[in-house]
Amino acid sequence: MKSYREIEEYLLSVPKFTRKKNTLEDTSRFLEILGNPASEKKVIHVAGTNGKGSVCAYLCSVLGEAGYSVGMFSSPHLVEMRERFRINGVPVEEEVFAYAFTKVMDKIDIMREVSGNSTYHPTFFELLFLMGMIIYQEKDVDYILLETGLGGRLDATNTVENPVLTVITEIGMDHMEYLGDTISQIAEEKAGIFKQGTPVVFCDKRREATEVILKRAEVLGIQAFPVGSEDYINVNLTNKSIDFSFHSRYYDYIRLTVATKALYQVENASIAARCIEVLKDSKVTRKHLTEGIRKTVWEGRMEEIMPGVFLEGAHNEDGIRAFVQSVSADACEGKRFMLFSTVLDKDYESMVRILEEKPLFDLTAVTRLDNGRAASLDDLRAVFERYSEGRYEVFARAEDAFTFLLKGKKEKDYIYIVGSLYLVGEIKALLRRRTDD
Repeated sequence: MKSYREIEEYLLSVPKFTRKKNTLEDTSRFLEILGNPASEKKVIHVAGTNGKGSVCAYLCSVLGEAGYSVGMFSSPHLVEMRERFRINGVPVEEEVFAYAFTKVMDKIDIMREVSGNSTYHPTFFELLFLMGMIIYQEKDVDYILLETGLGGRLDATNTVENPVLTVITEIGMDHMEYLGDTISQIAEEKAGIFKQGTPVVFCDKRREATEVILKRAEVLGIQAFPVGSEDYINVNLTNKSIDFSFHSRYYDYIRLTVATKALYQVENASIAARCIEVLKDSKVTRKHLTEGIRKTVWEGRMEEIMPGVFLEGAHNEDGIRAFVQSVSADACEGKRFMLFSTVLDKDYESMVRILEEKPLFDLTAVTRLDNGRAASLDDLRAVFERYSEGRYEVFARAEDAFTFLLKGKKEKDYIYIVGSLYLVGEIKALLRRRTDD
């Protein structure tokens, strides 16, 4: 059996010899060859542009409070690939990761023979999904929180046939080259995960998306439960958390607390709370809901990694707007600094324009990601030159930019690291190395 590190290296090399996505029929056939692992588990299938991981994290915490074993499949990872497979919030062990990988690889020759395709190989994401199903079968979880990779209709996760619930989080403009260039088109792709007999909970934020979701639900004859801004009121931001009232379908209003400064998590926690209500799982009580929401921690979403230093994974226009809203409401008594980078295929000009619309940051350190998809320093410099009025410095490496900001930070200052989950991962890996040293 290969070691965990060898498997990581192999998985990262997979895109080099899988030139196109396989069909859903291919993935379904491979699942059959594997014995349809985890097919009897209760699956909650989650799609959306922003908030998928956060909603899954809240659901995982609440169901865990009720005593359930909960598997969570999410992407991307921040530092280690096994972070994509969690059991009650904890990444699976390296040995379990390696076992699942070996089980899949051992069946590829059979899949090639059955499919009549001698060059068949799962894509990177397909391989991880197949591994996840094996892991959650092996770990005998009660629930699986299954986050789509891209879109929904054609996503490998959409081979799951009988989820107990489907969820659509906030829909925005992202991955337009694959999903369409309007909110309606993107919503069509996300709503492709709906199944007959399975209710849906969705974020009721954009009229165009809501119309598509409701129409698709009507065609399938399924119930659709919206969560809109009117469902959470009396939002109170404190130093380390946010209190708010959630409009319950059964209890009128429930007072909930999220342990974060990120205002957008009120919406995500409310979506998760509605999911719990729609599930009608008699084992999950009101106390499990309130305690599970309160105890939820989700890395890279306004995560305070040291006093006054926050990691934020916002990586598209809507995410950046939500980030700016939270920063505008913070209790910073000193200066605010930002570390920014992103990938080439994002609309980073719009992201920077939104970040610089208000004079929130005294200085921004701009850097290039250590990633093949990274936006170039020259391009990022040009955008900041256009919008930031000179309040920026450019660094070739994220480590140098982070060190520079830390050296200049005073006790009451805040540093925000934003623009990409890859950047969040780089900073986390850097801090881990420094701790190990």
